[in-house]
Amino acid sequence: AEVEGALQDALAAHGGAVAEFHVAPEVNPSEGLPYHEWFVEFTEMPKDTEAFAASANAGVVERNPYYKDLITGGILRPVVLTQVKRGTFNGAMASLGKLGGQNKPPRLANGRDFAAALEKSNNA
Repeated sequence: AEVEGALQDALAAHGGAVAEFHVAPEVNPSEGLPYHEWFVEFTEMPKDTEAFAASANAGVVERNPYYKDLITGGILRPVVLTQVKRGTFNGAMASLGKLGGQNKPPRLANGRDFAAALEKSNNA
């Protein structure tokens, strides 16, 4: 609910429309602090994607005191927004044999399995 609310706030502030999204941690980045990566498939782009990402981050900080402490304490850096091309989520679901039926892409993850499928699909 925190992530969905933050996403809705960012869309309200900056415009745009989202088909799908997924949030995954990046705990061992090649450089810098760990972060949460937001994979977003837009159907309509926001006016300013950097401001959109900043609003999304602020929305989670506002809703989650633990996340706020991680950001203000310098444990995590703010949200990293990864915009994926149209069809990326369907491609990732298909690659996992989960396209169609009642299967929906996961919104949140504790690991990077679905994130890896998204990266592969986005680069296909």
